[in-house]
Amino acid sequence: MSEDADAFRAAIMPLVDAMGGRLLAPDRAEGDDVVLSWEGRPVAAVRLPHLADSLERILADLERRHGMPLSELDRRAKQSVVRTLEARGAFALRHGVETVAAALGVSRFTVYNYLNRE
Repeated sequence: MSEDADAFRAAIMPLVDAMGGRLLAPDRAEGDDVVLSWEGRPVAAVRLPHLADSLERILADLERRHGMPLSELDRRAKQSVVRTLEARGAFALRHGVETVAAALGVSRFTVYNYLNRE
């Protein structure tokens, strides 16, 4: 592969990591993998994560950003986390509210209250 293709793969790697995907050689692409082309040639394939894994990854990322377990955040920070998760579609997933409530160390009722605060 060319240096341009290597640079392209390096440039997209932070996005692939952030969404929990895997970068593959284009000839290893399967079914729902997304093949990316550069200058008319396939140079990479991205294997997207399962949706359920995405929520766990988002929660882990938020924990890293806050520098502590989400359950240890104060109420205002937890409300902010819930708003972020809502914007990212976390509550469209089955058991999303339960998963978030467990991560925050609050009840489902509390998560619903945070959602209805706006």
